[in-house]
Amino acid sequence: MPKTPKTKTLVKRKTAKRKPRDFFIHPTAMMEKNVQIGEGTKIWHFAQIRQGAKIGKNCVISNSVFIDFDCEIGDKVKIQNHAIIYHQAMIENGVFIGPNVCFTNDKIPRATNPDGSLKSTEDWQVSTTTIKEGASIGGHSVILPGLTIGRFALIGAGSVVTKDIPAHALVYGNPGRIYDFVCKCGQRLRDELSRDEERIVFQCACGLENIIPKKDYDLKLYPPTEEKPKIWLR
Repeated sequence: MPKTPKTKTLVKRKTAKRKPRDFFIHPTAMMEKNVQIGEGTKIWHFAQIRQGAKIGKNCVISNSVFIDFDCEIGDKVKIQNHAIIYHQAMIENGVFIGPNVCFTNDKIPRATNPDGSLKSTEDWQVSTTTIKEGASIGGHSVILPGLTIGRFALIGAGSVVTKDIPAHALVYGNPGRIYDFVCKCGQRLRDELSRDEERIVFQCACGLENIIPKKDYDLKLYPPTEEKPKIWLR
């Protein structure tokens, strides 16, 4: 009897289903290796995120933002267009960074060494900049290296921050100076409830009570008591 040909049985391979990404990256954004991105975060056009950066949940990284390697960004952070976040910035939850803000990281910037050789990564010392929870930095501000900006501080647009900023401080100008203190909601603190040797308690118009350490409040730049004479030039 003729042998019947053996029929091959096809075995279907099970392909593992890829889990849908729980964050959004625009196709034009540039992502390097080992970047961590939290759930709900959106990264928009032409942003560049370098290797080792960590971005938390529900963040908004806007058009053309640059985030350097090993920077750490918390949850619910908004970084507006063209902001530059250089290594090594530590940005906590709920921070707002306005458009064109520039973080610097080299206290003594030079392109070359004294012998004329081009500087490499081993020829300079990194300064870590820390932005505490809820702080806001207005557009076009410059943050010098190695500083800490306190919780819920408010930096006015175009400021140059040269010193550590305490919590809730309202800072603006070049160099940035403390002109007042603000609530978590951003409004100036006007109504003083009580004070002692260590702290001052304010009630904001929004209803929140805010405690400001007296040592921080004493850093406030008070306006001159006497009006400066006006000089008219003809």
